[in-house]
Amino acid sequence: MRETTAGGKIMNTNALAAGFTDALTKLGENIIGFFTGFTVAYGVEIVLFYLLIYYVSKVLRDNDATRLMLLYWGLIVVMGAMKYAVELFDTQFYFYFVLILSMFMLVMFNVEVKKSLWDIHSPAKEKIEKLVNGTEARSQADVEHCISDIIKALQNMSKNNVGALIVLSKGNLPKQVIQSGVRLDAEISTQLIEGIFFPKAPLHDGAMIIRGHKIQAAGCFLPLTQKTSYPKDFGTRHRAGIGITEVANVVSLVVSEETGIISVIKQGNVQRYADYDLLKSALRDYYWQELPLSDKKNK
Repeated sequence: MRETTAGGKIMNTNALAAGFTDALTKLGENIIGFFTGFTVAYGVEIVLFYLLIYYVSKVLRDNDATRLMLLYWGLIVVMGAMKYAVELFDTQFYFYFVLILSMFMLVMFNVEVKKSLWDIHSPAKEKIEKLVNGTEARSQADVEHCISDIIKALQNMSKNNVGALIVLSKGNLPKQVIQSGVRLDAEISTQLIEGIFFPKAPLHDGAMIIRGHKIQAAGCFLPLTQKTSYPKDFGTRHRAGIGITEVANVVSLVVSEETGIISVIKQGNVQRYADYDLLKSALRDYYWQELPLSDKKNK
C-alpha cells in the first residue's frame, strides 16, 4: 500500500516536471521563431507597439494614476505570459488586446491627451513657465513677503467670517484639478486673495491653488474626503481641503465661514484654531522646502 502511494507521488512529480519542461520548450521555440521570421515591417510594428505602451504609461503617470498604470502593465504582462508560454492565443490577438486596452485608458483621460498633444514645449517656453509658476529661485525677502500676505489675508477673512480654501501645491496636483478652475498665474497679494474669496465674487466657492510665488488658479473643484470620523460641523469646504491632502502631497488652509476658525490640513490631519505662529511655521516649511538649495543658504 505504501509502495503504491509512493509510486503515485513519483508519477505526479514526473508529470509536473514534464509539463514545466514542455512549457519552457515551447517558450524557447517561440523565441527562436520570433527571430527567425523577423522582418522590417514586423520591427516597425514592435516599435509602434512599445511606443503606445510608453505613451499610455506617461499619461497615467502624469495624472497621478499610479495604481491604474500598474494594473495596465500587469494585464499586458499576464496576457503576454499566457501567449508566449502557454500559447492560448496568437500574436495578432495579443496585439489587439493591448491596443483595445490602451485605447480604453486614453479615452478615460481624453482631455489630458488632447492637451498633451498640443502642448509642445520649447526650451524658451519652459523657461517662461518656470518664471510664471514661481519655481525660479527667490530671495528670503520675497518668501517672507508671500508668507506675510497669505497670513494677513487669512486673518482678515477669519475676522469677517469669510470662507476660504487655499491649497499649497508643489506642482503635483492632478491636471484636472487645475483645469476645473480659472488659470490666473498672478503674484500673491493680500488684496487679491481677499478679493477672490469675497462672498459675491464668482470664484469664491472654489479652491485657490498657490504654487510657489504665484496664485496658479482659483475656483477649482477638489475631491471630497469619504471619511466620517471628522466633526459634523465640517462642511464641503473642509471636506474638500481634507480630500485633496489624501490624494496629493499638499497643504490646505481653510477658513470657516460659520466660525472664522482657521485650519491647517496635512495628509488628512486637521489642526484647528491655527494662530499666527502655526500659519507662519506651515508656510515656511512649504516655501523653504520648495526653494533651490542655493537660495536656502541666504536664509
